[in-house]
Amino acid sequence: MKKILAVATLVTALPFSNMALADQDIGCGLGSMVFEGKSGKVSKVLGATTNGTSGNQTFGITFGTLGCDGTGTVTSSEKLAMFIDGNMDNLARDMAKGEGETLATLSEVWGIQQADQAEFNSVAQENFAAIFSSENVTSQEVLVSLNTLIAQDATLADYRI
Repeated sequence: MKKILAVATLVTALPFSNMALADQDIGCGLGSMVFEGKSGKVSKVLGATTNGTSGNQTFGITFGTLGCDGTGTVTSSEKLAMFIDGNMDNLARDMAKGEGETLATLSEVWGIQQADQAEFNSVAQENFAAIFSSENVTSQEVLVSLNTLIAQDATLADYRI
């Protein structure tokens, strides 16, 4: 445990670079850096949990740190679901407000152009209760709900996956 904390402290103290590549299974973030080189399910789960629960993945994507590259294009619904899964609480908060860093990052990851992001935010806020239909909603359900709403919106329909 002390080793993990020492590595985490070292990683946060060092300047970050875009040189590191995110793990394909768990994505980018502090967990990917702390568990770099480790193998097995336990390391993957711990890395994914660290990425998803500490809020560092959104920061990394936004600023291109922690092995994240926010300029790439999402190529599958699974990657969107992974982003949503790792940011559910923050995303729910931002959607309820109709703005915020996590919602903005989701729209960028989704590939929504700057000119259409206000519409995306509005659709998400207006349909919050349908998107987050229960306390136990899954990231996949959130993705399906959002995609359905996007497909029904004249401005956003071209972004459906």
